[in-house]
Parts: sequence; structure tokens; C-alpha cells
Amino acid sequence: MSEPTDPVALCQALIRCPSITPEDHGALGVVEAALGALGFACHRLTFEAPGTAPVDNLYARLGKSSPNFAFAGHTDVVPPGNRGAWRVDPFAGAVLDGAIYGRGAVDMKGAIACFVAATARFLAAYRPAGSISFLITGDEEGPAINGTQKLLGWLAGRGERLDACVVGEPTNPERLGEMVKIGRRGSLTGWLKVPGVQGHSAYPERADNPIPRLLAMLDALTREPLDGGSAHFPPSQLVITSVDVGNPTSNVIPAEAHATFNVRFNDRHSSASLERWLRARLDRVGGAYELTTRASGEAFVTLPGPLTELLETVIERELRVVPELSTSGGTSDARFIKDACPVVEFGLVGATIHQVDEHVPIADLEALTRVYQALLASYVRAA
Repeated sequence: MSEPTDPVALCQALIRCPSITPEDHGALGVVEAALGALGFACHRLTFEAPGTAPVDNLYARLGKSSPNFAFAGHTDVVPPGNRGAWRVDPFAGAVLDGAIYGRGAVDMKGAIACFVAATARFLAAYRPAGSISFLITGDEEGPAINGTQKLLGWLAGRGERLDACVVGEPTNPERLGEMVKIGRRGSLTGWLKVPGVQGHSAYPERADNPIPRLLAMLDALTREPLDGGSAHFPPSQLVITSVDVGNPTSNVIPAEAHATFNVRFNDRHSSASLERWLRARLDRVGGAYELTTRASGEAFVTLPGPLTELLETVIERELRVVPELSTSGGTSDARFIKDACPVVEFGLVGATIHQVDEHVPIADLEALTRVYQALLASYVRAA
């Protein structure tokens, strides 16, 4: 077992578990063993749903009193891609030029290693006045159905409450300490189908070409901005990601046309209000259409307050950097945790996530461990 105070050894041990969603391959066991040695009560929980693979998750808690401060993250990773393009085996956890290389080094096994090391160092000096918890899932990079959301439901069923949470997603663009995520935009994907009548292109009057109608509908959705932004968010964006008729022949008018789009929306919208907005604009164009939507998360923000101020103070003191409070980027499991308690995200530099040669400088692991340790000392410290 890796020494729980050493984030480097822990990060390497985690990388060596090829935990591509939904497989675990021992990654949660690394965390469980380290936390168990520190006195945490550990619960391994497997959740499943029809049409999805079962996923292992871990909840660990030390203490029974409030406040209950939680670290949250995921041990699952995306595939490494072309292994031959990597400088080293993506699951070897090798050290090159002062950095650990491997899939998940930054997103986000490195931060989990820092969680554990910071906790171990804190407990070596203090006893917590409240409780410390870990919510670690194996289903963040995948459908996110059998992970954090169900883990939170399990906690609620036991009557356990979280008072504050830090998610270790890689929040910093270029330099450790420059950005804390206090919210995320919502995400809604739409699939638009416009039916027509197939026919010969030489006799368009005998057919009903769906393409012009589809283009008019897409123009109606993109001609004007959704909004001008809000206090903590930039303007919402609708991005067309696919337009297709599946037509291999140049002289046949297709029977239907399809488009896919994604909307990243701020807190001026909900997925329900956004769908109403979409349908109103499509209806104005006229003609038959089918619209299917799926929201993977709603917009949310943790308003600046005690948790954000504490984290800002710790980052400035430990890293000599004044962080920006941001809501940029994609979605994370914070979209579920925000329903349970105030949540912020702070982790490593995300420049290499999901890329070939993903890596984390060892110096950043040590620095992030200091930040997390200082955060614990300020939030749950007792004599």
C-alpha cells in the first residue's frame, strides 16, 4: 500500500489501475486502503440501471459530528487513444522530467492523491472538530448515471448530511491557483428531425425537400443570441454540431433531414424553459418537425460566501496567487452535489487532460496537497 501522506506514490498507484469507465481495475481499492489505514469507515457501493453497466463507488467518513467536509472526485478515466503516440505507457505512472505521465494524472487521479495525502498530514497533527468525507465515483467520464447522483441518494437515505464540498476537477488553465470554479453552465443536447417527401431532383414540385426547412429552423435558433449573460455567467451558446441527410445520391431529394445541437446555458434558463424557447422558434418557421432533447445538467452557482472566501484565502496564502472565481468550462459532478451542500471545484492545471501524454508536475501535487491540508485545518480543525 502506498504511504498515505505521499501524493506522488498515491498518484502513481492510481494511474497504474487502467480504470476506463466503467471498469475500476483496483483504483477505488487504492483509495479505500489508504483511508481505511487512517481510520475512515469505508463503504463500497455498486449501482446499476437498465441499459448501463454497473459501477463501483466509494464513500468514506471519519467522524460523526458536524460540520461534515467532503472531498469529491472520480477515479474513472477516458481511453488513452493511440498508446504508441505516448512517451511512456499511459498506465505506468512513469516520472519524466519532474512530472508523472499517465491517463488520469490530471483528470483527476492526481487530485484524489492530494485529497488523501492532505488528510493524512492533517490527521497527523490534529483531530477534526467535525467529520471528513470522501465521495469517489467511477462514473464521471461516462453516463454519470450510476455514480455521484446515486451515491448522494444513498447518503440521504441514511440521514447523512454534507456541509461543504470541494471537487478536485482540474480547474486551472495554465497555473496552479489561478481559477476556482464556483458553478457550471447547464448543458442540453437537441436532436432535430424534419420530415419531407423523397423525389427526383429534376421534379422538385413532386417532392417535399426537408433541407430548406431544416436550414430555416437552424437559422431561427441561431440568428439571435439566447441572452446577454448574467452576473456570474457568460452568454448562453447554441452550437450546431451536425447536419445530415444521409444521402449518397446527388439527384434524389431526401425523405428527411437531421441536425444535432448543444446548448451551454447560464442561470437565466432551465432545461425546461430552454426547450420551450426552442419549440417556440421552430413553430414560427412552420412545418413538421420532431425535436428530442436531453439535459445532462442544469446551470448552478455557489454564490461567493464562507466556502469560496476560505478557499481563496488558502490559495493566496499557500500559492501566492489570487484566484479567479469562474463558471466556465463543461459539466462536472458538482452539478449533483450542489443540491446537497455548497460546492466549489479546485484541482490541478488542465492543459493536458484527455490528451496524449497527460501529465502533472510533481511540484503541483505537493502544492495542491498543501492547499487541501490548509483548507482542512481551517474548516474542521480542533486542538
